Amino acid sequence: MATLRVLLPALSRCADDPLLRDWLRRGDRLPAAAPGRESVLREAFEWPGKTLPAAALTREALAGDAGDTPWLCADPAHVQPDLAGARMLACGSLDLDAGEAAELAAPLRPLFGDQGLLLELTEPARWHLRLQRGTPVPDFDPPAVVLGADLLAHLPAGPDGRRWRALFNEAQVILHQHPRNAQRRAAGRMTVNCIWLWGGGTLPDWVRSTQTHVVSEDPLLRALAQRAGAVQASDVATLPELPRDAHGLLDLAAADAARLAAALAAGEAALRRGRIDAIELASGDGSRARLRRWHRWRFWRRAS
Repeated sequence: MATLRVLLPALSRCADDPLLRDWLRRGDRLPAAAPGRESVLREAFEWPGKTLPAAALTREALAGDAGDTPWLCADPAHVQPDLAGARMLACGSLDLDAGEAAELAAPLRPLFGDQGLLLELTEPARWHLRLQRGTPVPDFDPPAVVLGADLLAHLPAGPDGRRWRALFNEAQVILHQHPRNAQRRAAGRMTVNCIWLWGGGTLPDWVRSTQTHVVSEDPLLRALAQRAGAVQASDVATLPELPRDAHGLLDLAAADAARLAAALAAGEAALRRGRIDAIELASGDGSRARLRRWHRWRFWRRAS
């Protein structure tokens, strides 16, 4: 029985889509899950350990050299001071090219190198920090949790976090004084005035999933799918042609309104033609629902 699992943003962000409203009206509401991206990923994938080692997974997927050492994501970010402290306004998506990324990272390498840490520019928007074996991994929250929030509340606390708080602050000072940032500021572009460390850990020995086919632009989800051996596609149009025993995963959590509407329409067409038997909806706010083919006869139901 082919099924399609659709990952959505919080329902409040896509409430205007008429097809989605119709699906929620016709389908069965399921018990809610914990909100957040990691909760959604844990429903689709399984890996050893209690934490999600995003850094090692994405480094292995993009560069193939994660090995058995611990890693941290060290993504370029922009924070803005306010009366309460500072807030992160962007992380990763700062329109950096390879030359700019290399310039900005150059003075940071000695800072981390003196601590036995190696800064790697895996991609212009995605940096990684290689830790020495046995180095305790700090507990930084993922960017999705930190964006828009008070930054200081998400730095690692206590004596164990002191080293990382100091490195974070020193990196901020270096980047604030960087001439490339002065050029970006003069051009009206967002500066790269900090790097956010998160997703620490070593590459898991295995990742398992019941998902056999995956469409996503998220590097972390794609890394999990690669590790689990799922077939990856770049076009939503491939999912309605799933094999009869397939389980597809369609990630629309970051899709704009037009792409969301087109993808949902393709899913509806596949459901009506019997190419898939059920569509499962998982939103970032924890809402869950299931739509089966015969639910199209529930025209009498009112929107909840």
